[in-house]
Amino acid sequence: MELTAASTNRRSFLLKGAAVGAGAVGAGLLAEAPAAHASGGLTRGDAAILRFLAAAEILETDMWQQYNELAGIQDGEVPGGSGNPAYAEAVAVLDEDMAQYIHDNTDDEISHFTFINAYLQAHGAETVNLDRFRTLPSSRATGAQKIGRLTNLMQLTINTSFWTRYRSDSQNTDLGDVLPPAVPDLATGQHPAIPRSDADLHPNKHLQAIANTAGFHFAWIEQGGTSLYAALAQRVTHREVLRILLSIGGSEIMHFQTWQDKAGNAPALTDPVTGLTFPDLNADGELTQTNLIMPEPTVFLDRKFPVVSIIRPTETKGAAMGAVKALTGDGLFIGQTPEFFATLTRLAREADHARHGG
Repeated sequence: MELTAASTNRRSFLLKGAAVGAGAVGAGLLAEAPAAHASGGLTRGDAAILRFLAAAEILETDMWQQYNELAGIQDGEVPGGSGNPAYAEAVAVLDEDMAQYIHDNTDDEISHFTFINAYLQAHGAETVNLDRFRTLPSSRATGAQKIGRLTNLMQLTINTSFWTRYRSDSQNTDLGDVLPPAVPDLATGQHPAIPRSDADLHPNKHLQAIANTAGFHFAWIEQGGTSLYAALAQRVTHREVLRILLSIGGSEIMHFQTWQDKAGNAPALTDPVTGLTFPDLNADGELTQTNLIMPEPTVFLDRKFPVVSIIRPTETKGAAMGAVKALTGDGLFIGQTPEFFATLTRLAREADHARHGG
């Protein structure tokens, strides 16, 4: 594959970052990112929305880098880690191409925050760097870098109601509806999505339960991004910023479509160590049927209108703070500092305060 000059620069930058760990991805950004040629000015609201999305993409990158180190492809595009064959094999039960998909999703998220920060810089606006919060521990399993992290993938509480939400033809969370989780056990307790140490590689069903958890978490991450971009796009003013949100948001939709398809291949089992149970999703009707991966037409705006196939939810009010609450509820920030939560909350509130034309 032939690389453009811009992509070659980014690959070179990432390789430099690999020498000192994932934290360098954020730390070196402003010095290494190629200058972006942007037109026009940004409103304060547009800049706030872009900053929040940059922070969200940095957090996504931190999650995906951890998955890639253990079960993805480690190369010049996504450096770091050395792979964990046993975990990678368990993840591959969901699809034999999982290593490539994990790698490419990671590469995409790196490109998202790199671009958004470069665009902000080109407009003289404040950029986002969360490196001072890289204090959470890494997995101790073979293959993981032993560096500080922003997110915790070892104590997750995953709300899998996104699965049933996209399969319902009569309910929409934008209208106040609450849908049941596809995997009820994941919504209670704290579950690892990566092996915490090599002790988690045995017995086989325990490791497969961890890989199944990862499969549903992949989809959970990306359904959030799918909705967030659509929700915040309604608040921007600058046409070019709207183009950015629609363009990046579209790639998040592609990610979600891929991951919910692969999660459906997670084998039904009960973890002999923790008791976590993954049900047969095809045993309970259309709300959990695994091959229904296209968004089922559902109610939208008002129940008086005919059903329509849509991304959901897309309610814009409080969208950024809603994302922060969802990420926090997922357990991703267990162990983070009060300063981290204050910073993320401030970014979210500023994004939610933005108004079209304001």
